[in-house]
Amino acid sequence: MSGGNGRTGTVIAPTEDPGASAPPRGLLQRIAGLAIAAPKRTLAVAVVLMAAAGVFGIPVADSLSAGGFGDPTSESARATAALVDDFGQGDVQLVFLVSAPGGANGPAARRVGTEIAAQLAASPHVTSVSSAWTAPRQAAASLVSRDGAAGLIVAGVGGGESRAQAYAEDLSNRFARDRDGVTVRAGGVAMVNAQITAQAQHDVMVMEAIAIPLSFLVLVWVFGGLLAAALPVAVGGMSILGALAVLRLITFATDVSIFALNLSTALGLALAIDYTLLIISRYRDEIAGGAARDDALLRTMATAGRTVVFSATTVALSMAAMILFPMHFLKSFGYAGIATVAFTAIAAVVVTPAAIVLLGDRVIGGRASVPTTVERQFWYRTTTFVMRRALPVGLAVVAVLLLVGLPFLGVRWGFPDDRVLPASASAREVGDQLRRDFATDSTTAVSVVVPDATGIAAGEMTRYALDLSRVPDVSAVSAPTGTFVDGRPVGPPSAPTGFAHGRALVTVSSTAPLFSDRSEAQLDRLHAVPTPGGRTVELTGTAQTNRDSVHAITSRLPYVLGLIAVITFGLLFLLTGSVVLPLKALVLNVLSLTAAFGAIVWIFQDHHLGGLGTASTGTLVANMPVLLFCIAFGLAMDYEVFVVSRIREFWLASGRTPADHRESVALGISRTGRVVTAAALVMSISFAALIASHVSFMRMFGVGLTLAVVVDATLVRMVLLPAFLQLLGTRSWWAPTSLARLHARFGISEGPAPAPASVRAIDGA
Repeated sequence: MSGGNGRTGTVIAPTEDPGASAPPRGLLQRIAGLAIAAPKRTLAVAVVLMAAAGVFGIPVADSLSAGGFGDPTSESARATAALVDDFGQGDVQLVFLVSAPGGANGPAARRVGTEIAAQLAASPHVTSVSSAWTAPRQAAASLVSRDGAAGLIVAGVGGGESRAQAYAEDLSNRFARDRDGVTVRAGGVAMVNAQITAQAQHDVMVMEAIAIPLSFLVLVWVFGGLLAAALPVAVGGMSILGALAVLRLITFATDVSIFALNLSTALGLALAIDYTLLIISRYRDEIAGGAARDDALLRTMATAGRTVVFSATTVALSMAAMILFPMHFLKSFGYAGIATVAFTAIAAVVVTPAAIVLLGDRVIGGRASVPTTVERQFWYRTTTFVMRRALPVGLAVVAVLLLVGLPFLGVRWGFPDDRVLPASASAREVGDQLRRDFATDSTTAVSVVVPDATGIAAGEMTRYALDLSRVPDVSAVSAPTGTFVDGRPVGPPSAPTGFAHGRALVTVSSTAPLFSDRSEAQLDRLHAVPTPGGRTVELTGTAQTNRDSVHAITSRLPYVLGLIAVITFGLLFLLTGSVVLPLKALVLNVLSLTAAFGAIVWIFQDHHLGGLGTASTGTLVANMPVLLFCIAFGLAMDYEVFVVSRIREFWLASGRTPADHRESVALGISRTGRVVTAAALVMSISFAALIASHVSFMRMFGVGLTLAVVVDATLVRMVLLPAFLQLLGTRSWWAPTSLARLHARFGISEGPAPAPASVRAIDGA
């Protein structure tokens, strides 16, 4: 039987060349040997270690925060620190909305509002309080709604981002309740953070309740048995517990985002299924090829086990790139991703072989029982069909992906506010009413800090405030020397302003909608106003924080993308010995993300399909596409390694002619197609469960990841990959002589290649 396209009714089954000497046993084979010798002891040790990790790691949610979207090294961060340290404005703002049938100035609302303001002022966690009933007349007017029905109490809450949200929740529980016909609702950034944290913890439980049972049902179908299907769930549970323990350790040194829990849960379960399915499928193939069980397990760990370790390395390094960004939101996902991938890989290569030994026939049996020739398999026939029509099919798929990705060209960046919460959350209710019923929205205000105000004359500060008040869309400016509107003084300062510790504070009230062109133009004009005494000034506020956050991402993005490309290229070169295949992988991985990026803009920014039940702000949180790219790119590499490593096995065992290249691609995809498709199906369930989140950007994250995984495992990996390889031909394996020698010395081997003449019928499931 030949190795070309003319063979019929045959299937390559990887078996070792009988004449070849046994290779030295590597680490993975020694792990397999340990599993063979002491499977119960291996599993017992793993269970004890993970139980300890669970006891330590599960309480981590109490130490996590809901913020971290801003750049802590930016101008806005420095100015915000000055507001907290020098002007006593609190780390975050807590707002109470007080309304009554008799209006804000009625006796009932005034009594309740005054009482709450006094109790807040007495709290050790509150640094400042301003209310519609206790502030000076001019400032109090801005704290009453246009119709006079409601008034505000604005408090600054200290304690840092993490502790402030706990203090805010406690204060809300004490004061945000109806009494004597007066309605009191809590909102503001402090309450937004507290409610996001509570919602995220609830969403993790809902996600697990959805993903685990559905994934298990699919696994029963894939593996053909309950016990075999339980194995990846157990491996996933171990990886999640290990990741939680690592995250808790990290909280002792730095802030960690609450949303890292969502990633750990979804990714741990998804990769556990990927890796265990790959190992068990390869083990079944080895058994079907006639190998004894112990030999089959050793061979499996030398091939599929090595693929798991290599794949986990590439995924972890892709996610590690997020640590290079300054925002602890992205850093947290980097920490969670690395920890989850590492524990999943370790659990897969240690626990899976031990479980295989204990389960015995229950791993081999099930649906995989009817021998079928390779040419009758769906993935072989599909691959050969694509390769015969490589150019038109490839161009059609590329065109579709680019078309779906076009909306991303119109992306606009924004900062998360109360609208990421469901409409039932009190912080969302307060935020909606502030935008609808109050003339001044504190979220649009810009604070200007003069870090060194010593020696600045009062007249110079007045001139600066007057110039700021002339900027379009500025409604008022409050400076230490008075309040100014349209270039004229109108009274004393009406906001927390003044001099403190050698610094000066100026507050600019704005009517420009957040994240709009008007808001961006206003920031430019405010920066362009000549400063008092030529001193440096620093701006903060939601608009400036968003600008700084976007700049922190875009300025580092070329370096991060370049680093990911270099790492990907280097690792794939070590795996394949080719310089063409790594370049092809980069192109395909980017193409696999175009549909996901276009879809999230079309749905969540442009609000098609009802924004899938979320409130549209006309923007996307700038951190989310970066997060989506790093994770989805790493997962695309996961499938790339699965498929290409198997194609390479058949290529090395062939005569390396053009016909052998085509056959190697068809055989490699036919042997991994079911694994990749099944793994992608279960992985998409894990990520689709994120869509159940009631925090809008996490729902967007779930949609994006689900689309990226499905598109990559179907259109890209099973259509574009064979089309590209067919068009490239044997050039796919080319490398310059110097690099070929380098690979010969340092390259990664998948173990003994399958003998080209070893052909058998295999399981056709």
